[in-house]
Amino acid sequence: MIDRGNGTEGREDSGILIPLYEARRERTGIPVAFDRRELDQILHVYSRMVAAGEWRDYAIDHLPDRAVFSVFRRASEVPLFQIAKTPKLARKQGAFAVIAAGGTILKRGHELARVLGVFDRQLKLVEA
Repeated sequence: MIDRGNGTEGREDSGILIPLYEARRERTGIPVAFDRRELDQILHVYSRMVAAGEWRDYAIDHLPDRAVFSVFRRASEVPLFQIAKTPKLARKQGAFAVIAAGGTILKRGHELARVLGVFDRQLKLVEA
């Protein structure tokens, strides 16, 4: 862990600590990526939606400031949804977000599983 230096360097609970790999990524420009657990959660939702016939293709982008998993109905269209991981927002709004085609943020949070809850089907009462 590296201390960002907010004047409390000597204390155990000092200000903002970031993992060493995050500090190296900022200095060297290594792109942000989804780890295995995160990708497993995303692909679980993706496979469920493909089985339902709603999604057909995906793309993964590893950018210097964020990683994006884009979902398409057809490969030639704009993405229906984007699942983004932005580590710089981890302490504020949460590192994960689901973004709709128009750019609207549907859900943002610290835990990927909760953010992916946007895609869970809600039960509806059907009257006969």
